[in-house]
Amino acid sequence: MPHIHFNQILVFSPITHMQMAWAQPDDEQAQGLTSPAYWQKLAKIIESACFDGVFFADTMSVPDDLADGARVAMQLGAQYPRQDPFALIPIMAAVTRYLGFGVTLSTAGTPPFLAVRRLGTLDNLTGGRVAWNVVTSHVGGDFRALGLTQLGHDERYDQADEYMEICYRLWDAFPRDAIVADRGKKIFVDADRVNKVEYEGKYLKCHAYPVTMCSPQGRPLIFQAGQSGRGMHFATTHADAIYALQPRIESMARFVKNIRAASHDIGKTNEPKVFFGIQPVIGGTEAEALQRRQELADAIPIEAGLNRLSGMIGIDLGKYDLDLPLENIETNASRGLLAATLDSIEGRAPTVREAALHWGMSYGMAQMVGTPEQIATKIENYWRESGCYGFNISPTVSPTSIIDFAEQVVPILQKRGLMRTEYADTTFRGNLSQ
Repeated sequence: MPHIHFNQILVFSPITHMQMAWAQPDDEQAQGLTSPAYWQKLAKIIESACFDGVFFADTMSVPDDLADGARVAMQLGAQYPRQDPFALIPIMAAVTRYLGFGVTLSTAGTPPFLAVRRLGTLDNLTGGRVAWNVVTSHVGGDFRALGLTQLGHDERYDQADEYMEICYRLWDAFPRDAIVADRGKKIFVDADRVNKVEYEGKYLKCHAYPVTMCSPQGRPLIFQAGQSGRGMHFATTHADAIYALQPRIESMARFVKNIRAASHDIGKTNEPKVFFGIQPVIGGTEAEALQRRQELADAIPIEAGLNRLSGMIGIDLGKYDLDLPLENIETNASRGLLAATLDSIEGRAPTVREAALHWGMSYGMAQMVGTPEQIATKIENYWRESGCYGFNISPTVSPTSIIDFAEQVVPILQKRGLMRTEYADTTFRGNLSQ
């Protein structure tokens, strides 16, 4: 019987997605931000729940598309400070055996050769438990921070196609069995098995031998989150799995259908596995869960939500009337996220205020509110009706909400035969395919 697959979303900052989570009395992430023990605690909890992996979401810069946006982000601890999630992988991998680690790295600012070296090193150190969430950096501040010129929306993906081609060639050029370590013959690497990459493209070039061998899973898994037309083509071409934000079950089903059609159009028989972001809010009763959700929402200033959404779509929403519909907007940032936001309420566009508060709490993803039984049932229904492969879970308060899901919802799903009770493999690729 097919299983529902799960990844836990984390951000190496005082919060993950819910604004002001750090100010909740039961939150530990801000206090544990630079504590290896805190992150190792999370890793062990997540692995005990038999999740495929941890998914580290990340952007490089401070949002400044909203007037005074950087100052607002700093004051509210809105993913600020934000540290490099690559550093957490060895720390968390050291106390786990099966848990995978997906890490975000942009095609802007890091040459493909260095990307392959960084990712390949971690993939080898963890025994094949690394995934790469490939992003093209839709946030304008990332390019300003790096001193780069931001290309147009579709052209960023054209450049990223070249980027991925170089990475593939570097991975393929150094097979794992090229290391022979023959003491008698005094040969460590069979040099005839290692090839030099010679690539000249419109945007990128690389002329080098790879210095990092393939890992036990071959190469890192590829995650991608393209949701626009061009982004979806890039995702279906390159990704093993797609992480998507769709706020309603109808839009989820439509997205999966579109991914399958796009995969068919390019002749790809092994279509990417689709994971939708969801944010559970769990209570002992439905009334308790609804009350908890309201309390969390009431603690989020409207400025926090406006800042977050403005940064994602590259538009200063502070200039808009908060109670007018969010519509007739064009962006060079994330068109897919903008489209999902506009579809968050059936039958009409959300107001600027509604969209901002939605983003302030759940980053635009679907919320599931209820008892553990109700949450498990909603997850099953969303899984069956959308046709997705699984879900990326966003916490509210950490680690409380992560523990609640692991201890209260996961056993129900396992009892229903919808979730694994043990791992089948020691690599991320193997467990993703279970």
